[in-house]
Amino acid sequence: MNNKTKVLVIFGGQSGEHEVSVISAASVIKALHADRYEIQTIGITKDGSWYWGARPEAWKEAKADITNGAKQVAVVLNPQKPYFQAIDGSELPDQGRCDIIFPVMHGPKGEDGTIQGLFEMAGFPYVGSGVLGSSLGMDKDRMKAVFKEAGLPIVPHLTLLRSEINAAPKAAVKRISDSIGFPCFIKPANLGSSVGISKAEDDKQLLEALIYAAKFDRKIVIEKGVKAREVELSVLGNESAKASIPGEIKPTKDFYDYEAKYLDNSSELIIPAILSQKLIEQLQSYAVTAFEAVGASGLSRVDFFVTEDKQIFINEINTMPGFTQISMYPKLWEASGLSYSLLLDELIRLGFEKFKDDADRRLS
Repeated sequence: MNNKTKVLVIFGGQSGEHEVSVISAASVIKALHADRYEIQTIGITKDGSWYWGARPEAWKEAKADITNGAKQVAVVLNPQKPYFQAIDGSELPDQGRCDIIFPVMHGPKGEDGTIQGLFEMAGFPYVGSGVLGSSLGMDKDRMKAVFKEAGLPIVPHLTLLRSEINAAPKAAVKRISDSIGFPCFIKPANLGSSVGISKAEDDKQLLEALIYAAKFDRKIVIEKGVKAREVELSVLGNESAKASIPGEIKPTKDFYDYEAKYLDNSSELIIPAILSQKLIEQLQSYAVTAFEAVGASGLSRVDFFVTEDKQIFINEINTMPGFTQISMYPKLWEASGLSYSLLLDELIRLGFEKFKDDADRRLS
């Protein structure tokens, strides 16, 4: 009898972070214990098609047919016994069923609550935050509003819509330069992995950055630049979450952009960050508060700025952080005494725990 837990790893997706998801999924699959888990995969293409049996390592190197013989599937909304079905009617391993889904998805339609809502409707247990936590964790504008309500310190910021920028670009630039000033950072509200982010030092750079960010999202967040160290903590748990030791990033570039995070190993990761015990405890407390404020569960990475005079500002929370070999989330837990493989075990356990808690609620 096969007592292995059937884990379905889903990756890819319709997001600017598609490639990061593929790399993260390959790392996760490699680290899951083969004697404990039976692993199946679904790759989601950039056009939104789902393929059972697609392998992330093949997608990383693909030159032609990225589906590579995988079967296109759809989810069947049968909450008592959820499963996937091949579009062509052919059989899938285990009749398209799994015990739990591990959505190694970053960005819109993967980390923003949309796919989590699908899993909820279908009745699948899954790893990570639910609809609300994922949604708030993705939208930097609403995230900051929740952080502020929770009493967390945030940097001055402004949110503009793409329509405002398109209608009156000069007025948008003036409003930002008058209220935020320079330097400032321009970010699509609903993307992670530093996709679409720019730093502006003057009006010309600001206008270019706004136009660039607006390609990725309808809502743009502009933040005041602060001279500070970039410090990150990993959070793990459901209702009794704990924070890891902090790590510091010293990017070789002007800031920790997409390339520095996933393609370039030259940025220095200092683990643990060299901080006083008092600052560490404050950061850990803030990290858990942020986790609870957005309603996250399972895992999150929380990013901070720490200034020379020891001021702390929370930057953002990432509810499905990168899981590549150079990603901070697993590295911080490893340094805190939890290996990559044991971390994955715990995340799967937490996913089952959350599913049971949700299933125990009364419906009438």
